Amino acid sequence: QVQLVESGGGLLPTGGSRRLSCVASGRTMSSYAMGWFRQAPGKEREFVAAIAWNGDTTDYADSVKGRFTISRANAKNTQYLQMNSLKPEDTAVYFCTARRNRAPIRMESEYEYWGQGTQVTVSS
Repeated sequence: QVQLVESGGGLLPTGGSRRLSCVASGRTMSSYAMGWFRQAPGKEREFVAAIAWNGDTTDYADSVKGRFTISRANAKNTQYLQMNSLKPEDTAVYFCTARRNRAPIRMESEYEYWGQGTQVTVSS
């Protein structure tokens, strides 16, 4: 059974930075693509970023491109989301996800494993 556990959320100022972490257990994620989605109050869950199994390919939503960076450390079974220049519209619950395929994609339904989420609140 794969478990994904996010950490690093909190209350942050506009313009601030924070790194989210996601630790996987139950099996190695080294051949899985991983990603981050987020859900703001009253909105649908949306794609944020994704990374290929070996970290060579990444993809970002336009809303975070240039501000967020996704990375992974397969030896630690962990992925990260470095968030810089935070805006109030980044406020959401951030979910870690993984799929049994090496390629990163944006389609939520293609991801089999999900964490419980970590709240990120950016004050204006």
